[in-house]
Amino acid sequence: MKEVLEMRKFVAPELVFGVGSSKLAGQYAENFGVSRALIVTDPGIVGCSWVKAVKHSLEDAGIEVFIFSEVSENPRDVEVMRGAELYLENRCDCIIAVGGGSPMDCAKGIGIVTTNNSHILNFEGVDMVEVPGPPLICIPSTAGSSADVSQFAIITDTERDVKVSIVSKAMVPDAALIDPELTTTMDPQLTAATGLDALTHAIEAYVSNANSALTDLLALDAIELVSKNLAEAISNPKNLESRGLVMLGSMEAGLAFSNAILGAVHAMAHSLGGLLDLPHGECNAILLPYVIKTNFPSSVERYFKVAGKLGVVTVGKSDDQVCEELVQAIIDLRISCGVTKSLSDLGLNRKDIPKLAELALKDACMVTNPVELSQEDVEKIYEAAL
Repeated sequence: MKEVLEMRKFVAPELVFGVGSSKLAGQYAENFGVSRALIVTDPGIVGCSWVKAVKHSLEDAGIEVFIFSEVSENPRDVEVMRGAELYLENRCDCIIAVGGGSPMDCAKGIGIVTTNNSHILNFEGVDMVEVPGPPLICIPSTAGSSADVSQFAIITDTERDVKVSIVSKAMVPDAALIDPELTTTMDPQLTAATGLDALTHAIEAYVSNANSALTDLLALDAIELVSKNLAEAISNPKNLESRGLVMLGSMEAGLAFSNAILGAVHAMAHSLGGLLDLPHGECNAILLPYVIKTNFPSSVERYFKVAGKLGVVTVGKSDDQVCEELVQAIIDLRISCGVTKSLSDLGLNRKDIPKLAELALKDACMVTNPVELSQEDVEKIYEAAL
């Protein structure tokens, strides 16, 4: 009971979840009293029918629309700065992010650059944003990143080849329109990577040393929703029910990690993705079992509950048995989703591990890992995942 009564904050955007919610973009923008919107998306989806639908929704509300789609899979600092330049040139007064985590993170970056008149990398860290960005509406097309409900933005520093974390209440979108129908266009690989990202968010938020009663509820439900429905969403992509349940789990996981923060998996995935420009969700899925093995002794009771949500029978079993079965359950889920590669398969060389570990230990997500890890600990996790 003492832990439940500990003071904790909780931040979240206004959100609308459900089929058709993306069509409310114009209504929400109009409510904010804006007149010139910048849609931030990426080259792969800029021509999709639902991006056009969002544009038409805005125009029907009398809002002039400009589009920025020069966003990479892992958004770069230079892309944020180009987007901010376009925003200012066209005298925009709001941002609509449409797509996965990359355009949403880029949109957040564009917003704070324009209001603070500063380079995006100057905001690296926690609570470094002095002035909130302009009104931001996020419309996610993937079920995993949860950038639409979080106070995080992850941007690649192209000089250092590392992803930097920007964490601030100023990064929380003003509205999130979460429409499961948009996820039906995701291919199996992207569905798997983003879904496993959501699972990692939920698990790391639950064992985080900044957890709370509210984040615990959301994280545990998210673990169950994602793990039970992800395989079906991959094998039957038009099954709107399974898609919707995975997206609901993703949203819950996002609300949990936005407030409880994350841990070593994300810290390590950020440095790995920055070096090799790899899919973030896939990096998380590969690293997660090995981080759990390292963290388990420091958070046994919580990992027991995680294991239960993943279908592991824990009654009458030792800590070591539950740890092994939990790790195997995650590996089995990952493989069933088609994520079968190791870090070496993705191009990681052993010689890069010390530098990656050094960068991971400096990542903001490492602060809330349930146990403090050393350089040697982190190197061993990378090596185990090779």
